Amino acid sequence: MRILIVEDDMLIAGIVKKALQEESYAVDIAFDGLNGHKMALSEPYDLIVLDIMLPGTDGLTVVKRLRNEGIKIPVLFLTARGDVADRVAGLDAGADDYLVKPFAITELVARVRALLRRQSEERSPLLSAGPLCLDPSSREVKVLDEVIELTSREYAVLEYLLRNKNRLVSKGMIADHVWDYHFDSDYNCTAESVR
Repeated sequence: MRILIVEDDMLIAGIVKKALQEESYAVDIAFDGLNGHKMALSEPYDLIVLDIMLPGTDGLTVVKRLRNEGIKIPVLFLTARGDVADRVAGLDAGADDYLVKPFAITELVARVRALLRRQSEERSPLLSAGPLCLDPSSREVKVLDEVIELTSREYAVLEYLLRNKNRLVSKGMIADHVWDYHFDSDYNCTAESVR
């Protein structure tokens, strides 16, 4: 799954990115509201972690614009603005959750998992192809009722392929969604070529 962080504090953005990558999410960062909005429109993100106090365009404006443009990506506000009125304004603007700085990274990751789980359940309860069945809410994969153990990367690739069933996807599209880098999909990398 791919997550966009929109945060102008490079230290916080880096900490959040590292924590989410440790959970095997692909993560992109924008350091201002304008670029965050552009990135949210250009990529199929599964979640946005968004600060409110951003240079250029503030986070409230970003989430309002996204909602007005029909973008339903879950948004988690991560901000220093913690008054009840601020939280209400953030949720009323279209955010799905709100976490106040300073925060516990474990709580942030748990909230991300909860939002992604909810989104997966809303999208489709089960993903399948032939005898293979993937349950996004439990992250369980079965073939003919036998549970298959996958690494987090293997799971992410399988989920992406099942969500794009009957569509042509390139190696570049898979890498962009599952890993945190872009590469030339026409280039086949081998162990010898990496040396």
